[in-house]
Amino acid sequence: MALRLLEMTLPEDRLKAVEEAISGRPEILDVRMQQMTGSWKLPVLGVWKDRFSTNQILIKMLIQAEGSQDLLDLLGERFGQDDGFRINILPVEASLPAVPEKEEKGTEEEPEKKNPERISREELYQDLQEAAKATNIYLVMIVLSSIVAAIGVLNNNVAVIIGAMVIAPMLGPNVALSLATTLGDLPLAKSALRTNLMGILIALSLSVFIGSVLPVDPTLSEIATRTRVGLMDIVLALTSGAAGALSFTTAAPAVLIGVAVAVALLPPLVACGLLLGSGHETLAFGALLLFLVNVICVNLAGVATFLAQGIGPRDWWEAEAAKRATFVAIAVWIVLLLVLILIISQQTSFRIFPFSGS
Repeated sequence: MALRLLEMTLPEDRLKAVEEAISGRPEILDVRMQQMTGSWKLPVLGVWKDRFSTNQILIKMLIQAEGSQDLLDLLGERFGQDDGFRINILPVEASLPAVPEKEEKGTEEEPEKKNPERISREELYQDLQEAAKATNIYLVMIVLSSIVAAIGVLNNNVAVIIGAMVIAPMLGPNVALSLATTLGDLPLAKSALRTNLMGILIALSLSVFIGSVLPVDPTLSEIATRTRVGLMDIVLALTSGAAGALSFTTAAPAVLIGVAVAVALLPPLVACGLLLGSGHETLAFGALLLFLVNVICVNLAGVATFLAQGIGPRDWWEAEAAKRATFVAIAVWIVLLLVLILIISQQTSFRIFPFSGS
């Protein structure tokens, strides 16, 4: 059970209002804490308070990460306009004594959960906001992973290519773009798009240069398989994109390694550049199609996964605008995917098996 420590500051005279607000939401908090005075219930597992100025108080709450969204929305709605209000969300590695798991109640009907088991929208946004930034580290990683991928492709070495897949940081900005689409967040979308485009231009330019100075054999299996797109490539990209979005919402970053290997955004882009640099424009176009299919499918699957998990803006007026933006964005992604499928089907017979494996 993942734990979080909420540190909330607000005027001291609002402490009682906080207690009343939480105790008035039994559909969120359904187990009383016997060791606490007041009406604190799960997911609040512990409460501590301390005065740090003449009229401000610091309230710390140990909570379950999976049940934090409704609680955060409640606190933000009730106290967001108070002077000095702020909530910091801190991850908790462990807590002693051990926190007991929630007991199953077979005889009582449990209330319907408003949100599935996931981290809060605020945590998810912060993680992906960082992933959407074109930092120096991101740009260096793009360069390094492009070089590794080029070496692996030119030497027909699968192990080296997998290494480039693991290094490549392009998955984060694409999942961030999916979240921006879901929330209708234009600043996040701009940041994610800018970071994606910078990564694409760097990887493509570098691989074109490498392809112009080194011999490129288009018959190598690791190149040839990335110049054709099949139906299973689309299915693979869709399922991998959904897995990537889930790994972010469930705070399971270790899963991202497998997702990066499965969806493999960088190798087809590098193969495209190598073929362009060596004068094989037709084959390069096929590799570019595979890359674009992967990008579109990752974004489509990410949006669908976020929507299925109930992720959206907190305020109703933002939600209405987000719905319109999300509908338009999904329509654009679907149209682009259909156009690519049409182009692929006209160029070659559209393959169902085997697939390129990205």
